[in-house]
Amino acid sequence: MLAVSAVLYAQEAPDSVVTTARPDIFAEMPGAVVHQDSSIYRLLQDKVEGVVRGQQETDGFRVQIYSSNRQQTAKTEALKLEKEFSEQLDVKVYVEYNPPFWKVRIGDFLTLDEANTYKDELLRRFPQLQSSTYIVRDRIQIIGAARP
Repeated sequence: MLAVSAVLYAQEAPDSVVTTARPDIFAEMPGAVVHQDSSIYRLLQDKVEGVVRGQQETDGFRVQIYSSNRQQTAKTEALKLEKEFSEQLDVKVYVEYNPPFWKVRIGDFLTLDEANTYKDELLRRFPQLQSSTYIVRDRIQIIGAARP
C-alpha cells in the first residue's frame, strides 16, 4: 500500500517531479522512464550551464613562459609579461604565485598535443622565450560549448 501511495503522490505532484526518458541507457527496456526530483534536474542543468560559461575546471596543460623566485623583481616581471602577452595573444594568460615562485602560464589545453602545437607557434613568434618555455600540467578552464 505504501508503494502505491508513493506512486500516486508522485503523479499528483508534477511540479516537484521531472520525468526523463533515456532510451540510450534503457535500450533493453523499451518505454522505461526515470522519475527524479526536480531539484536534481536543476542541479544537473546548473552543472551543464557552468560548462557552457567556461566555469568548469579539469586536468590539462598550459605553456609556462616564466618562473622566478627573485624577491625584488619576480612579481613585477610576471605582471609585466601577463600584460604584454594578454595584449598580443588570443588565449588567456595566467599569473600564479606558488611560494616562492611567480609563474606566467598561457592557455587551457586539454591534450599534450594541443599544448605542444601552441608552444611551437608561440616560439616561432617569440624566439626569445626559447630557454624558459615548456609545457606544464595544470587545472584548466573548459572553454566553449558544453560537453555532453
